[in-house]
Amino acid sequence: MAHDCKDCEGTRRFGMTRRDLLRGSLGGFLGFAFARQTEVFGAAMPEFLLPQDTTTRAAKSVIVVWLGGGPSTLDLWDPKEGRENGGPTKAIDTSVKGIQYADNLPTIAKVAEHVAVVRSMVSREGSHERGRYLLHTGYVPTGTVVHPSMGSISAMELGNKKLDLPNFISLGGSTDGAGFLPPEYNPFAVDAGGGKGGGGAKKPGGAAEGDVIKVSNVSYPQGVDKNRFRERMKFLQEQESDFEKEHASEEVTRHKTAYEKADRLMHTPLLEAFDLGKEKPELVKSYGEGKFGRSCMLARRLVERGVAFVEISLGGWDTHQDNFNKVANNCKQLDPGVGTLIRDLHEKRMLDKTLIVCMGEFGRTPKINANNGRDHYPRAWSMMLAGGGIQGGRVIGATDKDGVEVKERPVTVPDLFATVYSALGVDPKKKNVSPLGRPIALSDNGVAVKELLS
Repeated sequence: MAHDCKDCEGTRRFGMTRRDLLRGSLGGFLGFAFARQTEVFGAAMPEFLLPQDTTTRAAKSVIVVWLGGGPSTLDLWDPKEGRENGGPTKAIDTSVKGIQYADNLPTIAKVAEHVAVVRSMVSREGSHERGRYLLHTGYVPTGTVVHPSMGSISAMELGNKKLDLPNFISLGGSTDGAGFLPPEYNPFAVDAGGGKGGGGAKKPGGAAEGDVIKVSNVSYPQGVDKNRFRERMKFLQEQESDFEKEHASEEVTRHKTAYEKADRLMHTPLLEAFDLGKEKPELVKSYGEGKFGRSCMLARRLVERGVAFVEISLGGWDTHQDNFNKVANNCKQLDPGVGTLIRDLHEKRMLDKTLIVCMGEFGRTPKINANNGRDHYPRAWSMMLAGGGIQGGRVIGATDKDGVEVKERPVTVPDLFATVYSALGVDPKKKNVSPLGRPIALSDNGVAVKELLS
């Protein structure tokens, strides 16, 4: 019998309409406030009081590759070739002696010296929605509070208001947002599968001249030119100034700031980051065709221009049926996209300051079911990190010979979050206050995995 289980990731969607844009903070638009300063623009990073287990080589940006649905990590990072639970998946050597990945990841295997795999992840959340929430916020859902996501925390901690681009951008799918934090830390959603602008000729490598990813709500409406837009904004500012004099409040200030940031986003020259036609054709080709490859390249271009956090979504990992074919097909996108992203960042000397995290909400059962699929399995699974002060070329933890239990170095989700925040130079024990007055730490009593930190 077919298992009709839908991916539940991202029920909170943050795509913007023009009306949302002009609602400002009340509409949750401020996903691009306080973006971080960068060396590119000559701005100094703030110094943080680092806890003992925090790396001093703090990453400045984060790229999360979200594998929605729960990937079969026995067919990615922890192959069990020759065992019944391993199925037809083969193990291949990597660029690091003694470390093997599944044969679905040949491109990533070539850059394994930059990669750390945690093969001993453990959690208790086996439903998509609860698992997605846990792996985005570091907390189990409680129903009493909506916790801020890793993206929103990163935007808040690394952010600087001088950058015109959003500092938390979601590519190819919805994601969790600011929770109880101010709405300016919500994500800005972009569909990286957007059309081509400029009508340019096709390049040999697959990109087109003027291959521009469309960003919603940054163009004037029909019948409005620049002069008319400026007249409207001037009139609006006059009206808001009068209102602010009589009704000064934090909400009024946020509303005004939202308009100003929307204006800046519409007119910033940094929007050229979305023009992939500026990249070399051979590099575009190496990222892989399709939406995911474009998203990976765009993520690099965004962090290159100072964006603090980018999440890329690649769904389709809920493989209750036909697991091995589905994983192989998904990896035709995942492997070249992520492998080239790591290599590209390294060659541009950006990898040390860019942390890449690749994960889903849980793993899949070692036992292969009657439909040649694997079911939900949070008890023992794997995830990947690279760059950003993380020690590459290593494997943390291990499962037993059949992948059923973690036998070495269990790592919890709060431990993972503590590790990520430490790599960012942020104290995982730092607390934010919820609307009910409760102080909530960035990590839920997690302990950073010191073996991963430089």
